[in-house]
Amino acid sequence: MYFINARAIIERFNNEEIEIVIQRRAKHDSSLKFELPGGRINLFESLTQAVIREVKEETGLDVFEIEGNETRVDTKGINSEFEVECVKPFAAYQTIKGPVDSIGYYFKCKASGELLEAGDETVDIQWISIKKLNELFLNNPIDFSDVDRAGIKYYLKYQGF
Repeated sequence: MYFINARAIIERFNNEEIEIVIQRRAKHDSSLKFELPGGRINLFESLTQAVIREVKEETGLDVFEIEGNETRVDTKGINSEFEVECVKPFAAYQTIKGPVDSIGYYFKCKASGELLEAGDETVDIQWISIKKLNELFLNNPIDFSDVDRAGIKYYLKYQGF
């Protein structure tokens, strides 16, 4: 089995710090590890539409900006039976070992609204400063989901940590 995922790094500036949204996955087969909002794309769903949908389902927030969306092009109108989208994500990942083979794309986003107490199989949804995120990650990286561990590490490196 092979999965394709769209994941969100939702940023805001609060009290002179950058914060992002993290949550814990609350599925029967999960161990409540921290993760970023996101998940599998639906059949023929665009990556950007998947990010918007997943963020709403899991956090309650409404995405109003996706970094890289200004580069988006598609082939709508050329052949009504075959359409393709190209967009520039913030980062991409591929599992190179493990029980699930997947690739995914991280998109830096901005969103509005109030966080849910619990979303679609998610709990402990929260804004966290990237400074505190870095501390949590350095102290216990295994407390983060297998899929998002590299994405969070990549983001923190991008932020200068």
